[in-house]
Amino acid sequence: MQSVDRAVTILEILARRGETGVTELAAELGVHKSTAFRLTAALEMRGLVEQPGERGKYRLGLGLVRLAGAATVRMDLSQQSRPVCERLAVEVAETINVAILDEDEAVNIDQVFGPSALTTHNWVGQRTPLHATSSGKVLLAHLPEELLKKRLAAPLERYTPRTVTDPDVLSAQLERILTDGFAFCVEELEQGLNAVAAPVYAQNGQVVAAISASGPSFRLTAERIPEVAAAVRSAAEEVSARLGYFRLA
Repeated sequence: MQSVDRAVTILEILARRGETGVTELAAELGVHKSTAFRLTAALEMRGLVEQPGERGKYRLGLGLVRLAGAATVRMDLSQQSRPVCERLAVEVAETINVAILDEDEAVNIDQVFGPSALTTHNWVGQRTPLHATSSGKVLLAHLPEELLKKRLAAPLERYTPRTVTDPDVLSAQLERILTDGFAFCVEELEQGLNAVAAPVYAQNGQVVAAISASGPSFRLTAERIPEVAAAVRSAAEEVSARLGYFRLA
């Protein structure tokens, strides 16, 4: 914890003072120069600080811009998607979630309950498998080819008898998602639970999230999926537009 605190303090010092040498950093931290050097070296490896010229002088690095950009996108996503998801929850009368990719899983960052929700299970903050959820399949389908190959090469865990564990079958589903513009799961993560999801695009055209509608299989039936998918796609397109995405005709 002490090292983390000192590393953060270095970032704060550089933000306040601009280019600063290791000697000055060590003095302000109250540590030996070698300790300050090790900390700045670790931060430099992550791109959080950099040496623009003279040896020993450091400034904030471009890695912080990447982190700040990711945080901004997430905050913008939550702000822009909330009213759209609230309307969608009323329209389809199901639970709506917004999920983002985090390494090998999807993480739900927001949720709105529909008027017909039978339970109030909170999915916010929970991590779900990419191959067994509609949101996860949307995020998988839009991965760069090399990353997708890596994901498909890993074992696919079975959660229910309907979970897709064959990489070839999953790959075919992902191709269909790119064509259809939405994904669906029928009792693949939990028995009795179905879901439909569509991608949300950022201004740069990258998929940054998926919006899903989920409900019990007796109500969100296979026959109803096309209808719900159309509503979810429309909502995802509205959020994408709010984030500055413009799809060329």
